[in-house]
Amino acid sequence: MSVRLARPWIVAWLVVASVFVAACEAPTATTPPGTGIRGTVTLGPTCPVQQADQPPCVTPLAASLVITSGEDGSVVARVDAAADGTFQVDLPPGSYVINPQPGGDPFPVGQPVDVTVEPGAYSQVEVAYDTGIR
Repeated sequence: MSVRLARPWIVAWLVVASVFVAACEAPTATTPPGTGIRGTVTLGPTCPVQQADQPPCVTPLAASLVITSGEDGSVVARVDAAADGTFQVDLPPGSYVINPQPGGDPFPVGQPVDVTVEPGAYSQVEVAYDTGIR
C-alpha cells in the first residue's frame, strides 16, 4: 500500500489559512463604552488686564492634542478640539498625559495635563493655552 502525500501548494495554502484564522481570532484591547477623556481647550488671557468683576479673559481654542500613556509615554491617541474648544477621546481606564501641540512661535503654548481615566466614566479636563499677553 502506498501513501500519497499532499501536493506542496495545498500544504502551503493550509498553513497560510490557519495563520490568517489565528490572527483574526487574536484578542484585541477594547475600550469599554463610556470611558475616556472629555474636555475643553481654552486660550487666555485674551485681554491685557482682567477685572475682578468681569468674566475671565479666555476664549475656546481649536487645537491638536496628543494623548500619551502615563506609564511608558507611548502615543495612544490624537484628537483635535472643535472650534468651540471641546474634545472627546475614548480610552480604557488608566493614566494618561494630554500633550497640547504648539500653536505658534512662541505663543500660544499649552502645558501637559495628567489625567486618570476611571472605569465606566469620562474624566473631565481643561487644557489651557497661554497667549503670552501680560
